[in-house]
Amino acid sequence: MHWLSARDTFAPMPSGILPVPHRPLRLDGETIFDVTTSDGRDIRLTRFPAGNKGPVVLAPGYGTSTLAWTIDTVETNFPEYLAEHGYDIWLLDYRASPMLPAASTDYTMDDIATRDWPAAIAKVLEVTGAESVQVVPHCMGSLTFLMAMTTGMSGVRSAVCSQLGLHPIPVAINRMKAQSRMAALLHGVGIERLTTTFHSSAFEDRALERVMKHWPTREKCDSEVCHRILFIYGEVFDHDQLNEATHDAIVHIFGKTRLTAFKHITAMIRKGHVVDAAGQDVYMPHLDRVAIPITFLHGEHNRMFIPRSTELTYDALRAVNGDDLYRRTVIPGYAHMDCWIGEGAAVDVFPLALEELERFN
Repeated sequence: MHWLSARDTFAPMPSGILPVPHRPLRLDGETIFDVTTSDGRDIRLTRFPAGNKGPVVLAPGYGTSTLAWTIDTVETNFPEYLAEHGYDIWLLDYRASPMLPAASTDYTMDDIATRDWPAAIAKVLEVTGAESVQVVPHCMGSLTFLMAMTTGMSGVRSAVCSQLGLHPIPVAINRMKAQSRMAALLHGVGIERLTTTFHSSAFEDRALERVMKHWPTREKCDSEVCHRILFIYGEVFDHDQLNEATHDAIVHIFGKTRLTAFKHITAMIRKGHVVDAAGQDVYMPHLDRVAIPITFLHGEHNRMFIPRSTELTYDALRAVNGDDLYRRTVIPGYAHMDCWIGEGAAVDVFPLALEELERFN
């Protein structure tokens, strides 16, 4: 079955650009670094050395690849924007990226935080010779980055965290899925993965589509892939912010996800803040280790993780480390992923991130 499967396969995808580019990317000098983590998994860094600022590491959300950053259906994507301002850009595909074989293995958010992030930061420092890096992580990329910082990860001098902190607070329907332990139930009956891929020739996919197109959501759409994204993740973007080409390209950004990771995510949702995969409070007692400048960006209309999520983390960090290190901006008119792939994001959102990066260059 394509929608839920106890077996998994890996189909490699090219890195850096969408499989069928709509325009040439304005990024030169791409170099790919395969990095082996402490448990033997291979993650990937893609470098675009456009200048001496940074280095800046961009990490996507869970279940998406760095194609989310290099999307070529908007006039200017965020790496291109940073290149125009002289940054040394590094894109991180951690083990949840559908571009990697590691995405087909069992893992938790702990693995991304304690293995992938430290390995990636160490590699960037090794190659560049820099004393420290800057980071722009999105969604679960942001959550796992902050988890990594609480474990003592070094080498990061500032961060712009997008849409999520250490407190994953979802909208009601996603909270309901977490409370019902849906991920654990599916995993318990032998289901190992979820996928956003739709096969019109498969009876199971067609049958499930009849159900999913009626899934309760404000985001109405005729795309089968969108229906699956909405069911698995929630309202990842505001359709009104996407142009048609970007909406059509979404299929290349998302992919398969593992139930072991979803079990961990939903455990954190039930707890109200990050915990390890066993449910232990190993991260929150160490907020003193996150004493670096961090700016949180959150979409006003985010209906995946509500703005209260980053507000709680912002307040918690300030309570431990003082007010001076942290900032938080709620972005009017935007939701979640459309803050980075929206048609107007280069005007409305990118300057906010750039301003914070520039403060520490």
